Amino acid sequence: MSWQPELDDIARRRAMAAELGGAERVARHRANGRLTVRERIDLLVDEGSFQEFGSITGVPEYDEAGALRHLLPTNVVCGLARIGGRQVFVTGDDFTVRGGANDGGLRDKFVFAETFARRWRLPLVRLVDGTGGGGSVKHLETQGRTYLPDVPQFTAMADALAEIPVVALGLGSVAGMGAARVCASHYSQMVTGTSQLFAAGPPVVERTGEQVDKETLGGASIHAANGTIDDRVAEEAEAFARARSFLSYLPSSVHEAPGRAPCDDPVGRREERLISAIPRNERQVYKIRPILDAVFDVGSVFETGRGWGKSVVTALARLDGWPVAVLASDPYHYGGAWTADACRKAVRLTDLAQTFHLPVVHFVDIPGFLIGTQAEQSGIMRAGSQALVAIRQNRTPWCAIMIRKAFGMAALTQRNGSEAFVRYAWPSAQWGSLPIAGGVQAAYRRDIEASDDPDRTRAEIEARLAKFQSPIRTAEAFGIEEIIDPRDTRRMLCEFAAMAAPMRGAGRTGFGYRP
Repeated sequence: MSWQPELDDIARRRAMAAELGGAERVARHRANGRLTVRERIDLLVDEGSFQEFGSITGVPEYDEAGALRHLLPTNVVCGLARIGGRQVFVTGDDFTVRGGANDGGLRDKFVFAETFARRWRLPLVRLVDGTGGGGSVKHLETQGRTYLPDVPQFTAMADALAEIPVVALGLGSVAGMGAARVCASHYSQMVTGTSQLFAAGPPVVERTGEQVDKETLGGASIHAANGTIDDRVAEEAEAFARARSFLSYLPSSVHEAPGRAPCDDPVGRREERLISAIPRNERQVYKIRPILDAVFDVGSVFETGRGWGKSVVTALARLDGWPVAVLASDPYHYGGAWTADACRKAVRLTDLAQTFHLPVVHFVDIPGFLIGTQAEQSGIMRAGSQALVAIRQNRTPWCAIMIRKAFGMAALTQRNGSEAFVRYAWPSAQWGSLPIAGGVQAAYRRDIEASDDPDRTRAEIEARLAKFQSPIRTAEAFGIEEIIDPRDTRRMLCEFAAMAAPMRGAGRTGFGYRP
C-alpha cells in the first residue's frame, strides 16, 4: 500500500535531469570555460539552500509499453534559495540542452519564476546562457505553424522590475529574449571572453551581408562601454560575488524599506586629506573615488557602470549602516560635464533609488552639459532634459554636497523633487548660470575688443567678478544651507541618513522602473 514505487520513479527522473544535456555536451560546455547551471547555482546561493521547482519537467521518451526510457530535462533550472540568509528566487539556463532553446516547458517556467518571485516579494536572480526562451525555426515543423510574437514572459518581467530587485548575469552567448532578460534588470553583468550579447547572433547577421564573430559583435567589453550592461567581470565566481553584494543594499521588495547593516566605522571619523582634496586651481583635476571612500562606511562603496558614462560615478554605499545611492561627477572625464551617456546613467541610478526607497547622496561638480559638435550630435539636450525630469520625479530623501562647480541647466541636478532635501557646500564650491571664464567673453565682448590689451582687460574683469562667486557670498544671503569643513562631511551625511531612515516609504512608484 506504500507510494514508494512512485517516489522511486520520481527519483529516477530527477537523476536523469541531473545529467543535463549529457556527458558529452557537459564536457564541451566546461571546455569553453563555463560552469554548468547547477554548479553556478551552488556557487551563487548559501550552501544547501536551493529548493528546486519543476525538477522533472522536460521531454520524456517512452517505449512501446509506456515505460520511461529517457528524460531530457527542460533547459532552465529554477527554485527558492537563500543569499546571505535572505530568501531569493533563482533561474538558471542550461545551455547543454539545445542551447537554451524554447522547449520542454521552458517558457512556462520563466513566466512562473518572474510571477512567483513578484507575488512572494522575493529578489530574483537570472543566470542567462542562451536564447532564454526565444524562438527557434524548428518550431515551424514541430508545431506546424508560426505565431505573432506576444510573449507573456516579457510582461511578467516588466511587472517584476517594478516590485522586486532583479539581477541578471549573462554567462554565455545570449541573444533575442535571452539578451532582453539580461538587460531588463536592475543590475546586469557579463564575463569577459566567455559572454556575448546581441539582438541576433552572427548567423542571422550574416544574412545582412556583414561577416562578424561573436566577440566583435557583442562581447562584454562592448556592452560595458555602451551601457547595455552595468558591469563586466573576469570570471563567473566574481559575477556571483558581485550579485550577492548588490542585493545586500536593497530590500526584498518595494513593499519594505532597505535594511540597516551592522557598522563599526565611527560616525565622527574625520579624514584630514579632505581639506585639500579639491585643488585651488579650478583647471586641475582630482580623484573623486578616494573622496567617496573617505566619507562612506569603510569598504561599502559598490560602484556600478564604471565602463560607460564616465563623467558620472554611480554607486551604492552605506552611512552608519544605512544603504544609500550615490551620484558624483568625475572631472577626469570632460571636466565632469554630463554627456548624453552620463545623463542616461544618472537616470538609471535615480530610478533605482526611487523604486527601492534609497536616499540619494550627490557630490556635485558639474560645469554643465557637454558642449560642442559631438555633444550636439549625441543628442545631449534631449538626454539632459530626460535626466532633469527623472531627477525631479525622484521623491526619496536627497543630500547634495557641493564640492566644486554647479553651472547652467545641468546644475539643476543638484536636487530632486522631494521636500526632504538638504545641501552642504565645501569652501571650494562655485556656482552660477555660467562660469566666469566663459561668461566674461560673452557679456563684456565690446569692452574687451575695444581695449588696447584684450587679454589684460579680460583677466581684470574676471578677477573683479571672482570675489562675487565665492560660496560665502551666497551663504550671506542664505542661498545655501551651510558651508562645512570637508572633514565633517561623513558626520553630516550620517546625520542625513539617520534623518532619512524613518522617511523612506514603501510600495510601488507611480511609473514603475525603466530598464
